[in-house]
Amino acid sequence: MPRTCLRRKPVIEGVKNIVAVASGKGGVGKSTVTANLALALQKLGHRVGVLDADIYGPSQAQMFGVSPTQKPQSQDGQSFDPIEAQGIQLMSMAFLVDQSTPMIWRGPMAASAFQQLLNQTRWSDLDFLLIDMPPGTGDIQLTMAQKVKVTGAVIVTTPQDIALLDAERGIEMFRQVKVPVLGVIENMSLHTCSSCGHSEPIFGSGGGERIATDYQTQLLGQLPLTRRLRELMDAGTPAVAQEPESPTSQAFGQIAEQLILQLSQLEEAPAPTIQFSE
Repeated sequence: MPRTCLRRKPVIEGVKNIVAVASGKGGVGKSTVTANLALALQKLGHRVGVLDADIYGPSQAQMFGVSPTQKPQSQDGQSFDPIEAQGIQLMSMAFLVDQSTPMIWRGPMAASAFQQLLNQTRWSDLDFLLIDMPPGTGDIQLTMAQKVKVTGAVIVTTPQDIALLDAERGIEMFRQVKVPVLGVIENMSLHTCSSCGHSEPIFGSGGGERIATDYQTQLLGQLPLTRRLRELMDAGTPAVAQEPESPTSQAFGQIAEQLILQLSQLEEAPAPTIQFSE
């Protein structure tokens, strides 16, 4: 979908659409999905940024191959220019602290850091800013819902029941704070043996489709469980950029198209009106 089909009124300066990529629990591949989805949206002709909101465990810097020594520049001493990697504008706590430094912060401190990363970055004419959320439903999620005009949220899950339970909590959280849930992405849905070619749903099947149906949202797509995807992410070369014709990259492309479709169907919230009684 061309850029002109997107909403044009920025939700924050330099950003037209903010999409939270979230999960109820860790370990479901949310950051991997965020990085590759950003590149898939870019391949469709959109300007895209990624904010790594996992203050305690940022990973987007490594996934995009950004050197630990590379730091964001400031033109005015009050804001940061995002670091650009593979055409994506990036901001992460990993750019501001030493790679081995643990963030031993209470929740409100992490939430404050998130706000600063979002609002003090000079995002440039983005159609999409994807926020790689930390797992769970804690302080950062609540701060985002209260302080940021989020266009919509995407839930990443794996098919097994324990992950689906947490994904359901994530959907409920966004609905309670009035953030539209654009759909569910089921990661690690099918594994194909590299030796014999046998395919098997190691973590079960049908889970993503089931919760999408139960919560009246969309299953945006299913992604395979592959060693190659893991190897590429560890190397800082996301699959969509490195191997654009692979089945995994094609799946990300289809998810990006579905995401844009769901966004195009959202209606702008009407401006509040004040009525005076006679």
